[in-house]
Amino acid sequence: MSFARIIAPANRPAPMRIAGFDIQTLISGNEAQNFEVFFTSGLDGAGPAPHCHQWDETFFVLQGPVAFGVGDQEQWIEAGTLLHVPGGERHWYRFGNQKGEFLSFTSGKAASPMYRELAGLPAEAPKLDYRAVAIRHGQTALPDS
Repeated sequence: MSFARIIAPANRPAPMRIAGFDIQTLISGNEAQNFEVFFTSGLDGAGPAPHCHQWDETFFVLQGPVAFGVGDQEQWIEAGTLLHVPGGERHWYRFGNQKGEFLSFTSGKAASPMYRELAGLPAEAPKLDYRAVAIRHGQTALPDS
């Protein structure tokens, strides 16, 4: 028997710290059939390097702006804006000097195991360690431009 879930802010799981920003898994692939939901927050330029992966990813900015890059274009996205990135599309994001927050929705079940492994890396881990984990989980790391 399945149950609907209500996740109040006080009941969210502890954030996972990944390369200077925080991700909380709100709904994992083990709890939903074909998607996952994450709450992400950060500031001061933190964010992943350009990459692509097979799963779709949709972002809804709650507090911003947050800079998002898709393909070769970068744009600051304000709160209240939704951005959808199809699987296979090169993308990245970075937070500004004011706190940014967004919800992200991913298709499939691959993002949460990757985030858990990335969060297990030491804070001082070199970028190559992050890249190796991401590649193991189906991401392709790409040059900045």
